Parts: sequence; C-alpha cells; structure tokens
Amino acid sequence: MTRTIPLERPITPLLDTIDLPSDLRRLSQQQLPVLAKELRHFLLYTVGQTGGHLGAGLGVVELTISLHYVFNTPEDRLVWDVGHQCYPHKILTGRREQMATLRQRDGLCGFPDRSESDYDCFGTGHSSTSVSAALGMAIALAGKNSNRQAIAVIGDGAMTAGQAFEALNHAACVNANILVILNDNDMSISPSVGMLARYLRGIEMSRTNQNTQASSPVLFEDQGFDYTGPIDGHNLDELLGTLSSLKQQTGPRLLHIVTRKGKGYPAAEQDPVGYHALTKTIPAKTEPKPKKTTYANIFGQWLCHTAAKDKRLYGITPAMREGSDLVRFSQQFPDRYFDVAIAEQHAVTFAAGLACEGMKPVLAIYSTFLQRGYDQLIHDVALQNLDVLFAIDRAGLVGEDGPTHHGAFDIAYLRCIPNMVIMTPSNEQELWWMLNTAYQYSGPVAVRYPRGSGHGLPVEQTREALPFGKGRITRQGKDIALIAFGTLHNEAMAAAEQLNATVVDMRFAKPLDTELLTILSDTHPLLVTVEDGVIINGAGADIEAYICRTHQHLEILKLGLPDQFIHHQSRAEQLSRCGLDCAGIIKRVEEYLERR
Repeated sequence: MTRTIPLERPITPLLDTIDLPSDLRRLSQQQLPVLAKELRHFLLYTVGQTGGHLGAGLGVVELTISLHYVFNTPEDRLVWDVGHQCYPHKILTGRREQMATLRQRDGLCGFPDRSESDYDCFGTGHSSTSVSAALGMAIALAGKNSNRQAIAVIGDGAMTAGQAFEALNHAACVNANILVILNDNDMSISPSVGMLARYLRGIEMSRTNQNTQASSPVLFEDQGFDYTGPIDGHNLDELLGTLSSLKQQTGPRLLHIVTRKGKGYPAAEQDPVGYHALTKTIPAKTEPKPKKTTYANIFGQWLCHTAAKDKRLYGITPAMREGSDLVRFSQQFPDRYFDVAIAEQHAVTFAAGLACEGMKPVLAIYSTFLQRGYDQLIHDVALQNLDVLFAIDRAGLVGEDGPTHHGAFDIAYLRCIPNMVIMTPSNEQELWWMLNTAYQYSGPVAVRYPRGSGHGLPVEQTREALPFGKGRITRQGKDIALIAFGTLHNEAMAAAEQLNATVVDMRFAKPLDTELLTILSDTHPLLVTVEDGVIINGAGADIEAYICRTHQHLEILKLGLPDQFIHHQSRAEQLSRCGLDCAGIIKRVEEYLERR
C-alpha cells in the first residue's frame, strides 16, 4: 500500500496557538473539529519524520482533545495505558516543537515519561498498568482532601491482562473516585482476542442494531462501576458532553468509547496492524534499502519447519503475533497456535500445562515481557523441570523504544534459576541450530536473540543440533581472550583484529563451558567477557566466580550494560555509549591494560 504521509510540515494555524492545555481550554467548542484535523495532519508529518507509533495516536485525537478540554490537567491526573497513543497528548502539552526529536538521543521519549513533563503523571511502556496507577493516585488525592480527578485511559487489548481486572476489583471495593476510559478499537497490535473482545462487540452491536443496551454491561456494573456507553470516540460533541457529566460524578466510573485505530488516515484504517508503527518516511528520490531477514523471521521459519515434522509443537504468543513473526505459523497450524492476549503469566503456565501432557510448547515472548511471568517461570516451569522452550526476542538493547523495552536483564534473571538452560546465538545460522538444540532438550530452555537483522547470512534449514553446553573458539590470538555472548561476538571479532585477541563464541550462558574456560585461563593472562545484558549478575559474573575458584590470580574484565537504564536512541548509539561496539571494546581493554 502506497504511503501518502506528508514530507513537508503542514499548515496548522490553530494548533500553533496551543502551547499548553490552558490554551486549548480558551477555544470555543466549535473550533475543536478544526483543531482535531490539524492535529492529525501534524501527527502524520512528525511520525513520518522520526518513525514511531502511529495508528493508536490517530485513533485518540478527539479523546485527547476532549480530556484536556474538560479536565484541569495536570492537576487532574491523566494516565495513558501502554503509552503508544500519547503523541497527540505530547503535542498539546508543550512539546509540539520537540516532536522532531522523538525517540532520538536527548529527544522526546516515545512513551509517557515523568521526567519529561508534569503532564506525564505516570511513565509506562508495558500495558495494563493504568488503572492500578490511577487508583493509587485517586486514593492519595482523597487522603489529601483534594477534589482532583484521576483518569485512566486503557484499550480493549490492554484490558485483557489480569492486572487490569485486579485493579478494577480493588477500585470498586474501596469506592475510589476514579474514571476509567475503555478505548475500544478491537485491536491491541493484532486484533483483540478472547472473551472480553467478544463481550465488547456484543455490547456495541446491541446498541447499533437495536438502539438499546439489551446486552447489558454487567461485567463492569457487577464489579461496582457506574458504566456509561458505548459512545462514539470520534464525536467531539458527544465526548465533551459525556466527560463533562462524568466529571461531576464521584466513585468508580467506566466510560466505554468506540474508536478506530488509524482514524483519519485511510491506509492506517485499512491496515491497522501494518500501521501500528512506522519507520521514517523515505523521500521519493531515495532508493529504499533492501530488507534483511530478521532474527524473528528466522525463528518464524524454524517454527513452521519444525511444526511440519512434529505434531507435538504448539506455538504461543502473548499478543505479539506480528512482532514475534508467528503470522505464517498461525495460518499453517491454526489448531496449534495460541494468542493468549496480553497475559504473560497465563502464557507461561499454559505452556507448562501443555508440557505436562507430553506436548512441546514454544513460547515466543519479548525479553522485557517475560519479566511479567517470572514467578510462573520459576514455580510452574523450572521447579517442575518441564519441557518448555522460551524463544526470547528483543534481547539486549532495542534502540529507540528505550528502557521499557530493552532486554537487559534476562541472562541475569534466568541464570539463577535451577534447571534453566540459556543459549545466545551469534548469527542467523547459530539461531537455527540453537532452536534445534533447545527443542531436542528435555527441560526448560531459553534461546535469546536480538531485535532486527543480522548480516544476511544464508541459513541451512537442517535438523542439526549443537554440542550441549559447549562454546567455540572463532579466532586464535595471544594474551587476551574476548569471551562473547550472542551477537556482540561480531563486535568482539572486529576488536580482536586490533588487539590480536582470541575470540570465543560462548553459545551457552548456562551451563558454562568450564572446560573451555579452563583452557583459556591457562593460556591467556586476561579474559574479557562481552555481553549485551547487565553486568551485575550477568554471564560475566558467573565466569568470574568460576575463575576465582580455579585461577585466583587471573585478571578478568567484564563488559556489559552498566547499572543504569539506557535511554532511547539508536542501537548503535546505545552500544557506543555502553562501550560495547568495536571501538568501545578496544578502548576499555586498552584503558584496563594501562592501569595494570
């Protein structure tokens, strides 16, 4: 589908007068449709310039205007769930002229960020936290005898997570003064799935077809919420009137609005999945770079290849079908494909149940999202030593999405769990072989791989497996051994040319190849570990502990992510900042040698 996103900044005379919501509130209600039109045009332009989330923001233009028009933000607390729909909010809250810096180094964050603006009252990036946060604010405001409002905006996709319902349950039992706005667009990134999606469609269809609410929203009313809706989330008059009325009420209230993801941009309306987010718009004269096969693509190919040979394989995703490249698998093996919605805890235990009955579940999950299922990973999978393969995407630094999305902690939080095996492929072929190895292994095993593409290496789609727990020497040097985990092996290889260092692709972060480590320790005065995870409790720390027991006087330099959250910028800039690119590795090693 051809994109028609403007390359030149649109003329937006009314929007240009809005520096803060206080300016917005001086407009007449009749001027707001013009503002909405200009805001959409400006949003399309800025996302085209920087890349970022698009469809969700287009869908909440009228809602964003209405909320800031009716409520006295930032004194009234406005919490956006996930936050990928917050760009219109940023534009209207003093950051219009900074939108050109979105998701770039020292620029605006792609999600709400408390350090960025008083209007971002809660930082986010993961879904389903808004109701809990807004409830905490509502209780605190009541404790201060404040009449300020607490508003949570949550999508129907985010409402599928258990935490959202935990918060709804709590809000009702404490009779909190909270307004929950359910933004129902029948989508998360993919179309919403499950009971709740069918339930909301039933309410909407009942109202549309019969002009009545025969399909009563008892799910919310029985939880103690005063329910209003569903109303048209693109009708400014209806939104303003309803929000003004709800503002005068107290207690737990839920407003159900129906919107269209990508509203106002036909291409995004027709393809809400494809236009969930965009890369930068390329000028017509520029030849687009050919797309390389990503690590997620390799995983998707492996999954289909293996499922065709083994009917025990089941593929599971917590609402990330496209991101984890499960589309083809879902089409070819629909009876063995399960999108469990935004429910990571359930996904892990569901996989455990499949394994109990002799199946071979493969859970495709982002590193940062697996953190949400950590207790289930320990208690339900590892403790019972069940045969679950965790295909962990977005391991390491992920670039412009920033600290909410980095896979910085998985090696550290997985390696301390008994029975866990952790593999770290250095290239596309290694990923294929490691997936084979993991699938043939009996027990919990994780294969972690990064976002994006490798070097375009051809992949032999064989059933070959790797020697279990064994690393490999990929370059023989002298005195210094660079021990690399995952795709940072490539940076280590480049650095080794200047340092004349030995390079090791460790392959396994757990168990460690202690035989190889002993050989390296006997022949190299300095070992340097290189990993794209946190240094604290990382793979390098495990190697250091082993070497301290066997070669007490050997020197070890650990390179990895520092004890801080790495902010949004390109992945190349992040690697440079952390000293994990070729130049950084060389510099850190040379500085270490100078201090000896």
